[in-house]
Parts: sequence; structure tokens; C-alpha cells
Amino acid sequence: MAQAILLQDVEPLGERGTVVDVSPGYLRNYLVPRRLAQPATKGALDEARRRMEAAERAEREAAERAEENAALLTKTVLTIAQQAGDDGRLFGSVTAQDIVDAIRDARGIRVDKRKVYLDEPIRHVGTHMVVLEVADGVTATVKTMVVAQ
Repeated sequence: MAQAILLQDVEPLGERGTVVDVSPGYLRNYLVPRRLAQPATKGALDEARRRMEAAERAEREAAERAEENAALLTKTVLTIAQQAGDDGRLFGSVTAQDIVDAIRDARGIRVDKRKVYLDEPIRHVGTHMVVLEVADGVTATVKTMVVAQ
């Protein structure tokens, strides 16, 4: 049996970066030509280990950054001015894009407008709690005050 380092996820063998035992012919004739794996030499094993550690470190740092951004956004109070009638009803509405623009102006944090969870656009003056997803599994609730212009 020959050892190979998977360069991509291969369904019956395993995930990217793992070392697997395969037959030499399978490695030589199928995995290597399709760039799915490379032979597991000492240098390749060291490089794969460094790559995996760097990926884990980058993932940890991204998760920490997302947590910090979520904590900052939870403390944030957005004020959005819109034209409104005497009864407090807006002439337009406050959409997810307006909220994303206000967050970018206030804190400099970029959030995808598809990650802002509004049941429907805000159409009345007042204080609204808006939930948004900063990263996978990390959410923040932003207090949004809509005022008449």
C-alpha cells in the first residue's frame, strides 16, 4: 500500500489534507493525474501539516473577529432618518440595504444585506430590534431607531 495526501475531498477516501493508504496503481493512475492527491513524502507531509495548521489558525481568527464584530454591533444604536407623515408612517421604507449602509457608516463593518433578517421592511417611525448574521452561527441584534426627517 502507498500513502497519499488528499489535495481535495474524495468521496470514498476522505477529506482534503488527510493521509490515506491506497494501492500504488490507484495513486499513480487515478489520483495524481486528476490532482486529487499527491504521494506522501516526508516534505509533502510537513507541508500538509503546515497548511492544515495555517487553515485552522485562520479559521480561529475569523471566528474571533466575528465574535468581536457581533459584540460591537450589539452595543450599536443606529439612527436612520426617513421622510414620514404626521401619523409616523414612512413615505418609503427602511430596507435591509439601508441598515447595511448605516452599519458601514457607523462602524465600518461590512455585512451582507442577505444576512439581515427583517420579516418585512420597516414602515413606521420608532425603535426596532434587527437581527443580523455576522458570520456562520454568529448573530447580533442591532437597535435601530427610525426617526422622521
